[in-house]
Amino acid sequence: MEFVILKDFIAELSIEELYLADDIENVKIYNNEISRPGLQMAGYYEKFVPDRVQIIGNAEWHYLKDMDDDKRKEVLKKFYSYPIPLVVLASGLEIFPEMLDLSKENNISLLRSESNTSKLINDLKSGLSLKLAPQTTVHGVMLEVYGIGVLIIGKSGVGKSETALDLITKGCRLIADDLVEIRRVEDVLRGSCPELIRYFLEIRGVGILDIERIYGVGAVKQFDYLDLVIELEEWDDKKEYDRMGLDEEKIEILGVSLPKITIPVKPGRNIAMIVEVAAKNNRQKRLGYNAAEVLNERVKKSIEKRKSQAKD
Repeated sequence: MEFVILKDFIAELSIEELYLADDIENVKIYNNEISRPGLQMAGYYEKFVPDRVQIIGNAEWHYLKDMDDDKRKEVLKKFYSYPIPLVVLASGLEIFPEMLDLSKENNISLLRSESNTSKLINDLKSGLSLKLAPQTTVHGVMLEVYGIGVLIIGKSGVGKSETALDLITKGCRLIADDLVEIRRVEDVLRGSCPELIRYFLEIRGVGILDIERIYGVGAVKQFDYLDLVIELEEWDDKKEYDRMGLDEEKIEILGVSLPKITIPVKPGRNIAMIVEVAAKNNRQKRLGYNAAEVLNERVKKSIEKRKSQAKD
């Protein structure tokens, strides 16, 4: 996204609203940087970036508190003369009357949080980073499979949701079915589900299932980071499928490369079990152990040993 609408962002913050601008639905935030305007309170505006969210922490608050009323009003009046999208007081600090008056006069939203300054900055920055992150929507199912974020893709009717249901009964957690929202946060991908269909799973012949209601809160998860993509496809007798796993297939989503496994589907194959073991094997690879490479090395050493014995 190129910007975040302030009204939507504030709705998710769950902190005290002291004043909301009357055009809040039109106020846009374009970056995730957060500023503490200590230098501006001291009169230095040369490098001031007013389009950021501004945090008044303990240092700024006490600096303002030590001023007389006229001086504080003068300092705040200049600060509020800039097109600031949002001002937030940290640590439940007392509001200066001049600050509230100037917020209303300049139509700038003012909030107050009980969180300390460091936590508040981290929370706001994380929230903005997620909102502003590049995103896409993928048709598939996403689950957490024993600590690994797995995206299952494939043509409609190939058995993605049925495989997911089987995995849920084994203790895995559903993140999204049908539509998976993927956001790139720095260099990792985070998958979640649109709120409208969150925790629902469609099984042909049965209908819509509420996984949270049927299996409990432990069977669902709001989001997870994506580690592995598995594509299910109908078994093709003419196609040569990978049997060793030495040549890793990759897929690129939002510029991030992820390992991808293609699993052929046919009657009698336990696809859920295969997905489960693929996730566990992927975790072993991330920890530095590749079973295919270990076996390959053993075979090479065995061949070399036999050649050496033949020469002797």
